[in-house]
Amino acid sequence: MVLVAAAVALPVAAQGPMGLHEQLKTKFVEGSAGFMSLVALALVVGLALCIERIIYLTLAEVNAKKLLTDIEGKMQAGDVEGAKALCRDTRGPVASICYQGLMYAHEDMATVERSIVSYGTVQSGLLERGCSWIRLMIAIAPSLGFLGTVIGMVMAFDQIQQEGDIGPRIVAEGMKVALITTIFGIIVALVLQVFYNYILTKIERLTSQMEEGAIGLLDIIMKWKNGSGGSEKPSAHD
Repeated sequence: MVLVAAAVALPVAAQGPMGLHEQLKTKFVEGSAGFMSLVALALVVGLALCIERIIYLTLAEVNAKKLLTDIEGKMQAGDVEGAKALCRDTRGPVASICYQGLMYAHEDMATVERSIVSYGTVQSGLLERGCSWIRLMIAIAPSLGFLGTVIGMVMAFDQIQQEGDIGPRIVAEGMKVALITTIFGIIVALVLQVFYNYILTKIERLTSQMEEGAIGLLDIIMKWKNGSGGSEKPSAHD
């Protein structure tokens, strides 16, 4: 990913006499390997966190409408335990919230709703776990680039002081380090920001599914208690 991003930032890098890999390697060294390594580390850590969240959120997605339909069928038949087993065998926060509500299905509706809301808060926290670290990497990457800019300027002035002359070569050398580190820092932040926005989109979709599941489950349990959706079997209390 960093190779692709850097290729966009470095114009016509692949058209020179050197290959793209060599061009990037050269620019990496020219940009002060110490600071460039920190920027690259921020990219690696940020991408690792993003990939972990994307995999987790993708596996957590389910067809909430189908799950509620299956639960309603079990409840209409008076098979509360079967509905619980269905939720246990289904991955994702929607199924977990439904299972939590079904555990209190024999209690009053206020208790059921309170249980669902409390557990929904826990599940929302699990969905957002690690996002703060991704935001940190997004903030750190350009900051490291700007720090490299300042260091490059300091290097330029040190060279001027040592040489006792303001020559274009001396100034250009320091400015090159400054600009390269800044470019790479901004690129890393942009790449991670794209992944982070995608993660937020998946979290919003899952949160919407959780709300839909909670509301649907409350309706199902209400119908079950009122007997309009099927009579309760005595064995369900045992």
